[in-house]
Amino acid sequence: MPQQPLAQVPLDSKWHWQEDGRCRTVDPLLFFHPQNERGSSRSRRDQSAKRVCAPCPVRLECADYAIRAREPYGVWGGLSEVEREAIYRKIDQPRGSHLTSVLGSGIAAAKGLVNDAISDEALGIYHSTAS
Repeated sequence: MPQQPLAQVPLDSKWHWQEDGRCRTVDPLLFFHPQNERGSSRSRRDQSAKRVCAPCPVRLECADYAIRAREPYGVWGGLSEVEREAIYRKIDQPRGSHLTSVLGSGIAAAKGLVNDAISDEALGIYHSTAS
């Protein structure tokens, strides 16, 4: 898998948050799809990765980094590649949000998308409505 070009890594990147990530105890392959993985297999893997991200104490820092660095691969902070691409399209619109290199600007640009990505509905978790 290609490495992230250093030109895209935000200059103010701090890495200490990674030490507290729940992903540290999980196989990293869960977060990065194999070449040509598609359909339900990829969806199930993404949902499993997001279940790890959902209660993670550094989920927002992770998502912020991934958005600002334009991470092209994997699930970061509960956001899949497809979800981050939607954020990039929004940011890149002429009248859209303008992403800066300022810490936290990735989360600001994402607004509610990070929480939506790890919602019970997005993860396929349904609660009984029976009384």
